Amino acid sequence: DKSRFNGLKIAITGANGSLGKSLIEVLKKEGAYLIGLTHDKKNNSNSEGSKPDEWILWSCGKERLLSSSLANIDILILNHGFNPKGMIESNEINKALEINSLSHLRLIEIFEDLAASNKHNSKEVWVNTSEAEIQIAFSPVYEITKRLIGELISLKKSKLLMEKRNSFIIKKLILGPFKSKLNPQGIMRPEFVAKKIIQKAEKEDYLVIVSPL
Repeated sequence: DKSRFNGLKIAITGANGSLGKSLIEVLKKEGAYLIGLTHDKKNNSNSEGSKPDEWILWSCGKERLLSSSLANIDILILNHGFNPKGMIESNEINKALEINSLSHLRLIEIFEDLAASNKHNSKEVWVNTSEAEIQIAFSPVYEITKRLIGELISLKKSKLLMEKRNSFIIKKLILGPFKSKLNPQGIMRPEFVAKKIIQKAEKEDYLVIVSPL
């Protein structure tokens, strides 16, 4: 049987991170066309591991510029993040809020608008809110800003259910600690987490939970 991801166009933020690279590798094997959304002006030509079929440059605060690029995307995976570690200075808090919460929300709303204007196909957004939703993170600022986007997504999901809209699908990814630049202490391998996400996303309507247990 063909994978449900076969032939779909999937865009992913944080495509250069440990989980981003692993998701790209798994989804390409499933037959999807992958677009990596990146802040890296070097166009990631030297990045190791599986590469997307296409790179698109973007930056926080200028999400609207992605509207035309996202118009033909079937699934948008929001996987970018910033971890200020133990720092709690106001500039670090503002940066974490912008990257971990507000940019996610703006991208979700842009994608939701695109779904509303496209009557033929539904669109899905998957949001990696991290383990900070269910347990204490090493960084208080990271935890608060990631929990905020998690709460906002819950509100969005409730609204969609009340309006009985099925043209826009939200999946919340709650992932246990995996090894990455953001979390060097992570105990799971990103390759394992990526495979589990894809397996569970095919079955779960909303919550996709991957834990070490």
